[in-house]
Amino acid sequence: MRGVTAWANGVIQPQFRTIDGLAIRFAESERRDDEALLLSPWPESLFAFEPTWLRLAEHTHLVAIDLPGFGHSQRDDALLSLRAMGEFVVRVADTFGLERPHVVAPNVGTGASLFAAGLRPGRLRSLVVGGGPPTGALQPDLEVVLGGLERPSLPEHVREDYLSSYQGDRFAESIRCLRSHLTELPRLAGLLPSIQTPVQIIAGRRDRLVPALSAEFLHARLPRSKLDVIDAGHFTWEDAPDQYAALVTSWWGGGSTTAVPY
Repeated sequence: MRGVTAWANGVIQPQFRTIDGLAIRFAESERRDDEALLLSPWPESLFAFEPTWLRLAEHTHLVAIDLPGFGHSQRDDALLSLRAMGEFVVRVADTFGLERPHVVAPNVGTGASLFAAGLRPGRLRSLVVGGGPPTGALQPDLEVVLGGLERPSLPEHVREDYLSSYQGDRFAESIRCLRSHLTELPRLAGLLPSIQTPVQIIAGRRDRLVPALSAEFLHARLPRSKLDVIDAGHFTWEDAPDQYAALVTSWWGGGSTTAVPY
């Protein structure tokens, strides 16, 4: 049964819901008129949104999920493609009754959300993407990847959640999923010019995992997009949460309606 308490005192309270036979972890904020679906980044979990949660939830009903095979959600090999993951994102929106939500999809969610927008025109109100999909070598060490965070220190419950999300073979399997996504990037590139959903791209000026050229590539090909490069590393949503939240809420507040061609 769907729970009603998802956050308290600024701390996300995760729950599980079965979607297409998979145990999907989610967190939900109070009901608002506006709605947004948040897709957790890799190799983190939905707790990556904790620094921005209260600010984003002030005027918007949030549903954050760990995508299948990431965070604490169940993996399904049938969802190893960006296209299939994009279709799953739409089913998540359907399951939670999100009629036309904004989507915040940094990192691993970037490609999936773009495919969702391309395959289902008009289903999503807008996208916020950036920091992915990765194009370089994938580091096979969770501690090393998390070491790229510029945030002074992770709260213990957040760090433990990240580590437990990828214990055993889950980290290696998540890398396998990411590598399978890379083969679809040419197809995604061909789809970009047809996407009419407004897209806000947020990139970190000091991002060493995904070069700024990736954000510029998206911006140049998406018909309705806006690019902001902020003074942060790869994990913009955690390294610069105030600036990230300000950009997202501004986008939701009207910026998405004025996005113009590059």
